[in-house]
Amino acid sequence: MARIEEYIPIVGESVISDLRLISQELKGKTIQHINSTAVGGGVAEILNRMIPLLRELGVDARWDLIKGGEDFFEVTKKIHNALHGKSENITQKDFSIFIETSLKNMEEVNIYGDIIFIHDPQPIMLIKKKSNQKWIWRCHVDVSSPDSLVWHFLKDFIIEYDAVVFSAPSFSQRLPVRQYLITPSIDPLSDKNKELSQETIDRVLEKYQIPKDKPIITQISRFDRLKDPIGVIEAYRLVKKYNDCRLVLAGGTASDDPEAIQFFQEVKEFAKDAPDIHILLLPHDDIVINALQRASTVIIQKSIKEGFGLTVSEALWKNKPVVASNVGGIPLQIKHKYSGLLCHSIEGAAFAIKQLLNSPAYAKKLAENGKEHIKNNFLITRHIKDYLLLFLSLYYNEDVVYL
Repeated sequence: MARIEEYIPIVGESVISDLRLISQELKGKTIQHINSTAVGGGVAEILNRMIPLLRELGVDARWDLIKGGEDFFEVTKKIHNALHGKSENITQKDFSIFIETSLKNMEEVNIYGDIIFIHDPQPIMLIKKKSNQKWIWRCHVDVSSPDSLVWHFLKDFIIEYDAVVFSAPSFSQRLPVRQYLITPSIDPLSDKNKELSQETIDRVLEKYQIPKDKPIITQISRFDRLKDPIGVIEAYRLVKKYNDCRLVLAGGTASDDPEAIQFFQEVKEFAKDAPDIHILLLPHDDIVINALQRASTVIIQKSIKEGFGLTVSEALWKNKPVVASNVGGIPLQIKHKYSGLLCHSIEGAAFAIKQLLNSPAYAKKLAENGKEHIKNNFLITRHIKDYLLLFLSLYYNEDVVYL
């Protein structure tokens, strides 16, 4: 782990001084984060980097996990999809499985923090253990148009929290609870984002048998239908008619996503063993992800729905031109034709990729603007400050008008 002072050359000494000053106000308070998985996905990635930095700042931050079997995570995957607006057949039995597992977790999870920070729907029912603590529910997904049945089921628990955090203004809902907008972040000093030598990059390409003889188009994402890797392949095939290039689709899985392996096989089948399409199911290795992004000519993120899309920030931080869907939290990261290109369709994605391949100077300028935007808005130091201020705000009873 990087030490907090190592961020000074990136963000400036005043930013770190502010963090130290604010954190002093939280001495004696314990912050207990709770989610469903320690590996895979943006939540675990952020907490892995943030918890040690908070502790170094003197904040007693800790992290616990709930437990769940295969049936539970199949249900929470359905809930995840439904919150994104996808049609799912969620039955009363599914809700019963969710409640039954949640009741077991209520018995087994020790609530010891002064501030309990619950991430996403999986542990949401722990709010039933509320006593003197302050409780936060952090929604990391796109709930701009959620399935009404699922949302109303969850809302019965959400309204018992002291605060709710969303990632984008369009996700806000009518709730009798104080709401905050806090975007996720990347850690510029993590293995996934730090500078790499060309030797390291070349070694990863050689390991995964990806030649450097053509421009490389890459999407890094979990194998999830909402990330639309099949749509990426279709866009690539349109580009390939005019620009000889390679496509890399790479990502891992999360322990709370039972669909991932099956969908990975569907994507491979759809690619039909095309020699210039490389589909990689990766172990949890951030250096590999970093190297693949740095080896790429253009990075794409063609999500159908997206809570935020940290891979966009990662790519822009690495000075890479990005084509991404105009959904969820992505437009917060990309201003169209300034820090990247936004698209609304397969054809639009293909057109944008061709534009970047055919105009290297334009692509370079977009990438430069994108990196500066990420530096100013989406690094972990800003994220930590937002959370510290959120924690402090819970102890002030100012008049608030709720939606």
